[in-house]
Amino acid sequence: MGYSTVLFDLDGTLLNTLEDLRDAVNHVLSASGFPPRSLEEVRQFVGNGLGNLMRRSLPAPCGEAELERHTAALRSWYAEHSQVKTHPYDGILPLLDRLHAAGCRVGVVSNKVDGAVKDLCRHYFGNRVAVAVGERQGMRRKPAPDTVLLALGELGAGKEGAVYVGDSEVDVATARSAGLPCLSVTWGFRTREELLRAGAAVLVDTPEELWAALVQ
Repeated sequence: MGYSTVLFDLDGTLLNTLEDLRDAVNHVLSASGFPPRSLEEVRQFVGNGLGNLMRRSLPAPCGEAELERHTAALRSWYAEHSQVKTHPYDGILPLLDRLHAAGCRVGVVSNKVDGAVKDLCRHYFGNRVAVAVGERQGMRRKPAPDTVLLALGELGAGKEGAVYVGDSEVDVATARSAGLPCLSVTWGFRTREELLRAGAAVLVDTPEELWAALVQ
């Protein structure tokens, strides 16, 4: 096994959460009389937590109090509707099974709220993912290394033999800040060109290619 520890991003890497995120955003926007956002717009807005998603989705800048009110509504709605259209990308469950069978430590690090990350991983992956870490109070979110280092600690792993897998420029920066190599997947929320501009060094187009990159 090339890597003994694999940390994954969640949205756009393991799970296609885009439609549920779009529906949650549009629910909040509609309640305030704002026009809806398209799937493609939400795809571009995702990447730094629900607060930033809400800020980018609003039609005009607003004060912090108003932004927090909208973000709280988004968190509440999404917590109840995060498993409606969401699904693992094709080939992800077999990939996780192969990693589990190979004795690889597997964790998820996301900018979603910690409870939502744990719930989604438990629901879709069961025991295939040993540790799931999300946004927590008092910890910096990605691309800061805090949650990555926390996940490594909970897995009982060090940086040696570890790799970070993600689909966005945030993930490239996260791996860099944590001192880990990064594998960037092209089936998620960013295009190949966007990933290359962000400094992605290794791109993979399918879970089968990802498996090959992990075991080489």
